[in-house]
Amino acid sequence: MPDLPTPQDAAEAALFSECWDAVLAYADLCTSGSTAAAQLGREAFAHGTREARAAETGRLRSAGRRAARLPRIPLLLTAVRTTAAAWEEEGQGHKLDPDLRLWLNSDKADRYTGPPLTRPLALRGLRDLQHADAELLWLAEVEALPLSVVARRLGLDPATAADELQQVRTLFRDRCHRNHLDTPMDAQCRSYARLLDAVTRSSAADTPGDLSRHLATCVQCAEAAACLRLHGGGLPGALAGGVIGWGGLAYLERRRRAAEVRLGAGRPGPSDKANDGAEDAEQKARVARNGLLVAAVLVSVLALGVSMMPFGGSGDDLGARGDVGRQPVADPNPNPDPPLPSAPTLPPATSKPAGKTTQDTSKSEKPSKPESSNRHTEPQGTSSPTKGDESQSPACRVEYDLVNQWPDGFQATVTVTSSKSLDSWRVSWSFRDGQHVGQMWDAAVSQDGSRVTATAADYNKSVPAGGDLAFGFLASWRGKNSPPYDFTLNGQDCAKSS
Repeated sequence: MPDLPTPQDAAEAALFSECWDAVLAYADLCTSGSTAAAQLGREAFAHGTREARAAETGRLRSAGRRAARLPRIPLLLTAVRTTAAAWEEEGQGHKLDPDLRLWLNSDKADRYTGPPLTRPLALRGLRDLQHADAELLWLAEVEALPLSVVARRLGLDPATAADELQQVRTLFRDRCHRNHLDTPMDAQCRSYARLLDAVTRSSAADTPGDLSRHLATCVQCAEAAACLRLHGGGLPGALAGGVIGWGGLAYLERRRRAAEVRLGAGRPGPSDKANDGAEDAEQKARVARNGLLVAAVLVSVLALGVSMMPFGGSGDDLGARGDVGRQPVADPNPNPDPPLPSAPTLPPATSKPAGKTTQDTSKSEKPSKPESSNRHTEPQGTSSPTKGDESQSPACRVEYDLVNQWPDGFQATVTVTSSKSLDSWRVSWSFRDGQHVGQMWDAAVSQDGSRVTATAADYNKSVPAGGDLAFGFLASWRGKNSPPYDFTLNGQDCAKSS
């Protein structure tokens, strides 16, 4: 850890170590290089730490009354944003990400420093919570830590942590609803305020068509809907985007991946029991697979030993028999015998599936479980003339990546490679199982039934020939979450990337 403010005690030293990872993750998003990221992180950490200590001292001097402030991690993340804004004003903007510079000079950035009643609802709602409640909500929802870890850090009873988190979610929703009613708004938004509250309270309630059209055009009411709707998996994105601002959703994705690597949680989130069950099933499958592979190796060793007995043939026969003995491990489909169940090894969730034989190309792709659906490829060079014609000169190729999934929501990214240069773009696809996109970044989203359309943002409309365009989104699902199909780019069909 670089040279940071000196901790006052051992507890603050441990807190510094935890918070620095979060600060550096966001500083890296905001800058154009690792050196600038470390510099921005150090300055923001020092500034945020001084602000936190001053707020704590003020609380102690005011007979127990505390000024509304954020928990330590989101406080430091906002310090990164304000330090980046200071860099831009001082002529050091060349060290920042170009998209961040555009955002800092737009009206969007003014909302975070303007009058309190015009600031994002998530920021106001989190400030209104008690400090311990706000910290519980942030660590569980945004930092993606398992509840058992959050309970241990905050000194909570692990047996009741889930109930406390649900109560805090409800408190946050109530604060956001109250702040939404206090926000200056026009007559149309005011007329939808009570309806929005009623629709977002129940997961079974359908959104009326007129309200849905209003949410598609009103940023203020759309933000309120994201904060008020506790179901559907959109709360982490609402918190990250509303508190941090620019890059909030990208930061959320980074923290979820970091939690997976650091804690081995697989799918970090509040549902620890579901995660444990998934891990147990995966462990059992891995043990069974490894056991069958060991058995195959033992069979090959036995065959080799038999071939080396005195009545065995020549050295050439010995080599041939050795190859036959190793065939179940090296070749998943030997010609004379049926394959062993464990022969085709399973790829990890982030790798692309292995290529298929010609016989498999006539079957539609259907992933066996969500972890293996991160990359959906289409075999090339098959014997089917129809597939061969489509893959010769596609207008575009698409890669769909299921980044993360939880019981009622998921996060995904879409990357499209265009064979032609584009002045603007529009990517469309269809869902099979009623999935609904709630939030999208790096593109504007609209959805009509199962058909979803992503339209380029102002800053990423141009794409060179052979270049990529990419965007991500959060969506909800029920029962089944099959990968999307029928991708098009500006109306032209796209081939799946191999």
